[in-house]
Amino acid sequence: MSLHILENDKLKISINSLGAELTSIYHKHHRLQYMWQGGDAWAKHSPVLFPIVGQLKNNTYIYQNKEYTLPRHGFAREKEFSIHHQNKNQITFRLSHDEQTLRVYPFQFFFDLRYKLIDEKLEITYIVTNSGNEEIYFSLGAHPAFRVPLDLRDKYDDYYLEFDHPEKSGRWSLVDGLIGEPSTPFFESNKIQLSKELFSNDALVFKNMQSSSIYLRSVNHSHGIQVEIHQCPFLGLWAAKNANFLCIEPWQGIADSVNATGKLEQKEGMIRLLPKGVYEYGWGVSMF
Repeated sequence: MSLHILENDKLKISINSLGAELTSIYHKHHRLQYMWQGGDAWAKHSPVLFPIVGQLKNNTYIYQNKEYTLPRHGFAREKEFSIHHQNKNQITFRLSHDEQTLRVYPFQFFFDLRYKLIDEKLEITYIVTNSGNEEIYFSLGAHPAFRVPLDLRDKYDDYYLEFDHPEKSGRWSLVDGLIGEPSTPFFESNKIQLSKELFSNDALVFKNMQSSSIYLRSVNHSHGIQVEIHQCPFLGLWAAKNANFLCIEPWQGIADSVNATGKLEQKEGMIRLLPKGVYEYGWGVSMF
C-alpha cells in the first residue's frame, strides 16, 4: 500500500494503491479540500466498484452451473493495484486476475484506472480488458464521497444538487441492499435539496438518468463541484447517518433485485465483453 500524488497549478490529488482509491482533491487557489477525509461514520473515500456494483442476492451468483460468492461492490476496492503508466499529468493503476480472484470470479482480465488532471478538472477512466479466451461479464462504478459542507460556516442543508436536464426517474427502494419493486416518483424539478434525513432509508437509487452532469452547490457561496456522469444508466446518492459528506455515484451496474435469479448472465447491468475486447467508461469532477 502506497500513496501517490498528482498535481498541477490548480489541483493536488492523492491516490492510494490499495483499491486505486482517490483519497484527496485539494484546490490550491481556493484552499479547499473537496473530498471526505474519512472518519467514524465511514472509513472510505472513493472506493472503486468491480466486478459488481451493489449487493448480490445471498451474496452469491451462478455461472456455468457453479456457485460463487462476492461481497458487496466486488473485490477491487480491497486489492493492491500496480502502477501501469505515469507522466506529469496522469497516472494509471492496474489490477489483473490472480489465483485469489479466479476462485470467486472465474474470468481473466486487466482492470485499469486512469486519473488525469486538466486544469481544475479530474478525469477518471475505467478500462476493462478481457485477457482470456472466453467472454466475461462485469459491472463497474464509482463511489466518491465529497465534503458537505465545504465551508465550515455552512450547514449541510445549505447545499443542493442540480441536474443539467429535467429528470423523471423514480427512486428504487432498497430492501436489505437489494433493489425492490416498483420505483416511486421522486423528482419534482431538476434539483434535490440536501438534508441529513434524505438518506434515512438508505441510498437514493435511480435508473435511466437523462443528465450528463450533476452540480453540488451552496446557497451561501459560489464554491462547489460538477460531476460529469455522461448519462450513466444507474446513479446512486448516499451518505452515512449524520455524516458530513455526499456520495455521487455513477454506476455501470446495479445491485441484484429481490427477484434476481442469481445467474450472472441475467443480472441487470452486467456488461458482456468478448475475448480480447476492451470496455472503457469515464467520469469527471471539476472543482469551482
